[in-house]
Amino acid sequence: MAVVSKNHPAPELVRVRRALLSVSDKTGLIAFAQGLASAGVELVSTGGTRAALEKEGLAVRDVSDLTGFPEIMDGRVKTLHPGVHGGLLGIRDDADHKAAMEKHGIAGIDLVAINLYPFEETVAGGADAATTVENIDIGGPAMIRAAAKNHAYVSAVTDPEDYSRILVALEENDGCIPLELRRELAALAFARTAAYDAAVSGWFAGELDLEAPRHRAFGGKLHAVMRYGENPHQKAAFYTNGDTRPGVATAELLQGKQLSYNNINDTDAAFELVSEFDPAKDAACAIIKHANPCGVAVGGSLADAYGRALACDQTSAFGGIVAFNRPLDAEAAREIVKIFTEVIIAPDASDEAREILSAKKNLRLMITGGLADPRQPGLMVKSVSGGLLVQGRDNGALAAQDFRVVTKRAPDARELDDMAFAFRVAKHVKSNAIVYALNGVTVGVGAGQMSRVDSARIAARKAVDAAEAMGIDAPLTKGSVVASDAFFPFADGLLSAIEAGATAVIQPGGSMRDQDVIDAADEAGVAMVFTGMRHFRH
Repeated sequence: MAVVSKNHPAPELVRVRRALLSVSDKTGLIAFAQGLASAGVELVSTGGTRAALEKEGLAVRDVSDLTGFPEIMDGRVKTLHPGVHGGLLGIRDDADHKAAMEKHGIAGIDLVAINLYPFEETVAGGADAATTVENIDIGGPAMIRAAAKNHAYVSAVTDPEDYSRILVALEENDGCIPLELRRELAALAFARTAAYDAAVSGWFAGELDLEAPRHRAFGGKLHAVMRYGENPHQKAAFYTNGDTRPGVATAELLQGKQLSYNNINDTDAAFELVSEFDPAKDAACAIIKHANPCGVAVGGSLADAYGRALACDQTSAFGGIVAFNRPLDAEAAREIVKIFTEVIIAPDASDEAREILSAKKNLRLMITGGLADPRQPGLMVKSVSGGLLVQGRDNGALAAQDFRVVTKRAPDARELDDMAFAFRVAKHVKSNAIVYALNGVTVGVGAGQMSRVDSARIAARKAVDAAEAMGIDAPLTKGSVVASDAFFPFADGLLSAIEAGATAVIQPGGSMRDQDVIDAADEAGVAMVFTGMRHFRH
C-alpha cells in the first residue's frame, strides 16, 4: 500500500541556514563553501571535507555535533543517524514533525552537497574486489535520497557543476533557493544515485558471472545534447557510462563542430571495425557510411590503406567516416582532404596532419589514445517496445587455423589471408552481409538485405561500378574471396558469388543444406571453409 501524503504545499522559497558538505571530489569545494558562508549559511561537514574547509580558515561544525556520536568503523558510520536524517527529512510545516525535531534536538538541514565515493573510477582503475567494495558509498546515497525526497524544503546538490547556480540563486533570492531549482536538483540527485547503483550492481553481476541477473540497471552521464536524433523531428542526447575502453565516447575532439547522433553511431562503427587490425602488422583504414563499411583495406602505410579502401566505393565514401588503426600522418591527411569527409578517428595524429586538416573547419578530427580491444567483453543494449534487449559484445575472433576446409580444393595462402580479412570485416557489416576481398582490400560489400543472394549480387554490382570508376576492364571480384556473416541457406548465394569471380568462400556453415552448397563449390572448383562462428549484426 502506498504511503499517504499529508499534502503540505511546498514553499516557493526556502532560506538556507545550514548546509552539510561531504564530498569525495573536492573540485570547486572551497569557493562554494566560501560563497555559502558569505551568505550566512552555517557549514557542517565530515572527515576529509571538514579538514579541507578548516585548512582554508572556514568555520565548520563536525557532523558529530549533530549526532552526538563520533565517526566509527573507519568512517563507515558517521551520518546514518536521526540527527542527520531527521534534519533532512523533517517536513517543516508539519506540526508533528516540528514537535519531534524539537523534542529530540534535531536541527534542520537546508542544503546538502554530496558526491559519492569514486566507485566507477575504482573499477576502471582495475582495483581488487576488497578495494572496490570499500568504495561503495552508503551514507552518501542515503543523504542524497533523503534530501531529494524532501526537496520541498531541502536542496540536494550532487555535482560541482551546480555550485555556481546555487550561489547565484542565493544572491538573487536573498539567501533562498526557489522551488523550481530544488525540484531540478532532486531529479538530478535521484538520477545520480540510480547511475551509481547501476554501476555497483553491474560490477557484482560481472564478478559473479551472472549472464542474466533478475534486475538489470544501466546508468550514464550526459556528455552532449544533440541538435536532433536520426531525423530532425527526433530529440537526442549522448550519455557515457564510464567505460574507459578507447572509442568514440572517450575520444578527444580536436577540431570541427559537435558530432551529430548519426556521426557518433557511424564513428563508433568505424573505430570498432578498424580496431580489428593489429597496427604492428598492417596499417588499416575503414570508411563507413550509415554504420556500414563502404571500403576497408590494409596496406604498407595509412595513405596506401586509405587509397585502397576508397577505391572500393568512391561514391559512398563521400561524406563518410574514416577510421585508422595507427596515428594519422601528413601523407594520409593530404589524401583525405581531397574529398568531403565528416569525421576522422584515429589513435593519434601528428602535428603536421593536424595542421593540414585545420584548413577544413567542418571536418571533425578525433583521437582515442589507443585502439579498442575487439576481444574485450562488454554489454550491448538495444531498446524495443516495452523493454531492453541486452547481449554480450560480439568479441568472437578466429584465425586461419580455426577454419575447417570442407571442399575438395583447399584455399591457397593468399586466399586464406583474404578469407581472414574478409570475415573480420563481415562481422561489422549489417546482416545479411557479403564481403568480397582481394589482397587485403574489400572490393565489394553487400549489406542489410533481406536475402543473402541479394547481398551477394549488390556487392558484385558495386565491384563493377568501382572498376568503371577506376577505368579497369574487369571488376576486382575476379579472383577474390567472399565472406558471408552466416550460412548460405541455399546454393544460389554462393553461385552468385562464383559468377562474380570469387574463387574461395568463407562462411560459418550450419545449414540443413550445407552439403548442397559444398557440392556447388566443388563443381565450380571453388575452395570453401567453415568457421563455426556466425556474426549477425542487426
